[in-house]
Amino acid sequence: MPNARRYTLSLSCPDRTGIVAAVSSFIAASNGWIVEANHHADAASRHFFMRQEILADSLPFDITQFRVLFAPIAAQFDMQWRITDSAVKKRVVLLVSKQEHCLYDILSRWQSNDLDVDIPCVISNHETLRGFVEWHGIPFHYVPVTAATKDDAYAEIAQLFDAARGDVMVLARYMQILTPALCQRYAGRIINIHHSFLPSFIGAKPYHQAFERGVKLIGATCHYVTEDLDQGQIIEQDVIRINHSDQVDDLVRYGKDIEKAVLARGLRYHLEDRALVHGNKTVIFK
Repeated sequence: MPNARRYTLSLSCPDRTGIVAAVSSFIAASNGWIVEANHHADAASRHFFMRQEILADSLPFDITQFRVLFAPIAAQFDMQWRITDSAVKKRVVLLVSKQEHCLYDILSRWQSNDLDVDIPCVISNHETLRGFVEWHGIPFHYVPVTAATKDDAYAEIAQLFDAARGDVMVLARYMQILTPALCQRYAGRIINIHHSFLPSFIGAKPYHQAFERGVKLIGATCHYVTEDLDQGQIIEQDVIRINHSDQVDDLVRYGKDIEKAVLARGLRYHLEDRALVHGNKTVIFK
């Protein structure tokens, strides 16, 4: 049953009594078999969050009909909701610059089927990683970005993403700042790995900033991208301890391992609909 086809229903709404009963009763009345259930009530905002995995074959209707039948319940509770089908692979478009470690890690997970997605293309502002990407049989698009061509470059990236029918755009150490228009157009669908434990050390050269500050922990943060630099909703973080003998190069080397792991976990939470955004926070159902 671990590999059985599932529908994942995720939702949020103003908190009140009867939400769980309404959703569960609807699924049970349809003979639906819930195999994973997560709930969270945020007391401060009085908002409720839910994620349910349902065996697809236990239901007498398909996902299209599910949406039709569930819509009245969603309207009754003013829900923001979505349902996805595990049989439909998400399409991940990767953006990189020159640093390869996060790209290597994602492609390794993809090639070993640890990450069950389609990768329709990789986009970069440098030619550095073309050979490695194309060796995997993945189309590589070189889109240079300069101050004078930024708007045109991001219009081309949006066109490539749409043409690839991308579900999520992953900035795997893509060292450019996206335009506000691009961030707004794909809100909640762009994920970045930042090489610091946000909100500390935003922007460029965070390891250098951390070294100068004399911190004892360095970290990495996977977050959604918004038009405010490195201030999008945090999906996942981790840290590693350092000491006085470590130099900037040591921090960079340690940090690469953390970046790969944090990005992989954050991307998985997003792909499995475990990350629910609410304001400037996320609820993560692990």
